[in-house]
Amino acid sequence: MRIFGVAGWSGSGKTTLIEKLIPRFVQRGLRVSLIKHAHHTFDVDQPGKDSYRHRHAGAGEVLVTSSRRWVLMHELRGAHEPSFEDQVKRLSPCDLVIVEGFKHAPIPKLEVWREATEEGLLHPEDPHIVAVASDAQVQTRLPLLDLNDDAAIADFIVKHLKLA
Repeated sequence: MRIFGVAGWSGSGKTTLIEKLIPRFVQRGLRVSLIKHAHHTFDVDQPGKDSYRHRHAGAGEVLVTSSRRWVLMHELRGAHEPSFEDQVKRLSPCDLVIVEGFKHAPIPKLEVWREATEEGLLHPEDPHIVAVASDAQVQTRLPLLDLNDDAAIADFIVKHLKLA
């Protein structure tokens, strides 16, 4: 599995870009998975559903399955969050794992940067960032990609990871 991250500040357009990149990779015949790191409490379950009730009753894991999908919810219940490497091991084999979040993971990353976020650039402090995608001119020695050209960004990632 090849792993490639998309990093940037909240509101920079990471999710929108990833949403455009995934179909481009799939059209190339790649099997794609995604790891999204949430920095806050989140819940994929809904109050009132059986799985929610069982989890809140104290079950450490709840696996919900159907003919179309399955999901395993694991409650940490005070335990430490698993490492990035441990989370990757949970994925089924695929060609490409796209990572959103995990800014400090030692993986090749694309920095998504918009001037409108009013935040600084990440790449001067992160040696794992290999390119910048922006809708503005950015002073950088790294390859600068047009944030609105998802085809070119997909090409860059495929070439960088030697997936072609």
